[in-house]
Amino acid sequence: MNPFLGSVFWLLVTLGVLVTFHEFGHYWVARRCGVKVLRFSVGFGRAIWKRVGRDGTEYQVAMIPLGGYVKMLDAREGEVDPALAAQEFTGKPVWQRIAIVVAGPGFNLIFTLVAFWLMFMLGKPDVAPVVTAAPQSMAAQAGIHPGDRLLAIGGRPVATWSDSMDAVANAMLGREPLAVQVRDPDGRERALTLPLDRLPAGQDIGQYLDKLGLKLAPPPAVAATVMAGEPAAQAGLQGGDRILSVNGQPVADFAAFSTLLPAEAAKSPRLVLAVERAGKPLQFTVTARMASLEGQPEKWVIGVGAPQMEAATRHYGPFKALAASFATTWDRTASMFNMIGKMLSGQASTKNLSGVIGIAQVANATASMGLPWFLEFLGLVSLSLAVLNLLPIPVLDGGHLLYYLIELVKGSPVSERTMIAGQYVGLALLFTLMGLAFYNDIHRMLLS
Repeated sequence: MNPFLGSVFWLLVTLGVLVTFHEFGHYWVARRCGVKVLRFSVGFGRAIWKRVGRDGTEYQVAMIPLGGYVKMLDAREGEVDPALAAQEFTGKPVWQRIAIVVAGPGFNLIFTLVAFWLMFMLGKPDVAPVVTAAPQSMAAQAGIHPGDRLLAIGGRPVATWSDSMDAVANAMLGREPLAVQVRDPDGRERALTLPLDRLPAGQDIGQYLDKLGLKLAPPPAVAATVMAGEPAAQAGLQGGDRILSVNGQPVADFAAFSTLLPAEAAKSPRLVLAVERAGKPLQFTVTARMASLEGQPEKWVIGVGAPQMEAATRHYGPFKALAASFATTWDRTASMFNMIGKMLSGQASTKNLSGVIGIAQVANATASMGLPWFLEFLGLVSLSLAVLNLLPIPVLDGGHLLYYLIELVKGSPVSERTMIAGQYVGLALLFTLMGLAFYNDIHRMLLS
């Protein structure tokens, strides 16, 4: 699928699922509390589909998919039929109104737990955190060597590359030295410190990761497969041979071999490969040929396949997956509040905010990686919606919750004048955040 169309499609899927689940939380609890629901809308603006249910609620899908709402019978919005007074929202006890408001974020939290649980049940394909460092990078200066395996970051064990990068990215927000435990290919363990305090202020995580220079180590220069009838097989190479050099030039890993081979073949297709087989050095003369593989442009090939990177899939049974889901949800929630706190204090840059464009791009990328990756993405966005909606900003659920908590303390509702002023402040804050996130998305696109 075209990347643009794919991003739009998976964005609509993401927002459709999560907004429906969020609003259903408000709707379900409101109905249980005896409040009449007038409209359940996924999206804003003009309806593109609607119908009236047997309960009298109007269900609709609207044109602007960036949210949704549940409209309840509310005396603040007009005169209420005396026959329906018992079903009016503001007449309900404050604890019921609190329950209705909290239900939306609460259902997002439930969705997150279920999404993570399914992800661990299915098993999210990942790779082991065997790393290298870009030359002269911060990671190289800290002592990361090619082939080091990350064991723990910040004192917490890591088993996969994505877990490792999540831990590093979260630590970057505070720009403080980060303890790392590694094991080299010979089995020796050592403790290192990544000097994240040297990172410049005011940049986003992507820029910090570039400066850190920590990368997955490419697979070794081993001929994992040698295709029958191809130049390498005809010359005598076998699967499992370790390639040491091409035309006398040493090869560090398979990525280096893949770069060196076409460069040397362009000079002369006749190549001299030094390999190691069962501990013995051997030499072969291979004549490369030009070929187009899987519809790609023609290039020099000899018929040698690269080894796979070491897999590290977290795949659990139902009960262990549930425990992992709760643990992951707790860690992600703490990370989100940590990021919000550091942004408010100025320790982390607001450039880390992403908007609709960023969400669409990640939605498309994770969907193409498989269902477990997309489930994790859905869970993270759902958790973000829960956290965002609980912030004490008027117009959001957290703002209404704040009003009702004040009402509990003072024994009477917040004045209408205060609520109206709060709505204006909340809208200004919300549009500022949305504008900033949209600007960040555009800026990243222009730089990429």
